[in-house]
Amino acid sequence: MRCLVAYLSYSGNTEEVAQLIKQNLTENNMEVDMHEIGIDLPIADVSIYDYIFIGTFTWDYGSTPDEVKDFILEVGYKPNNVAIFGSGDTQFGGDTLFCKAVDKLAAFYNSKWNGLKIEQSPRGHQEKYIEIWLERVLVDAKAA
Repeated sequence: MRCLVAYLSYSGNTEEVAQLIKQNLTENNMEVDMHEIGIDLPIADVSIYDYIFIGTFTWDYGSTPDEVKDFILEVGYKPNNVAIFGSGDTQFGGDTLFCKAVDKLAAFYNSKWNGLKIEQSPRGHQEKYIEIWLERVLVDAKAA
């Protein structure tokens, strides 16, 4: 299986989650390409990927960052194999706005999986959340 992990990160937290996802996928014998949204050149064709993981933080009272929106426009269509992850901070907007961009993107893509939401850095006990979330995604991948 070939996977794309595309992410946008300002603080480094979402990038850390992306790296942990890559590590886990690689350990599960998946081929993984990383793409830093807003930095790397646009991807020519996402249809070559069996699974696409998109990572974002939440911005400005629950908004999806413009760079992520631009990435979506660059892709040009809504693949049906997208899983969404992100980092957030409940001190800005509380539970109502926590990782709201993850919810919005998961709904936009009509994702088969609930979005993965990490409070700030994934280090420590939250690494387990990543593993559990990926297990759900990979169960579907192995069943297909």
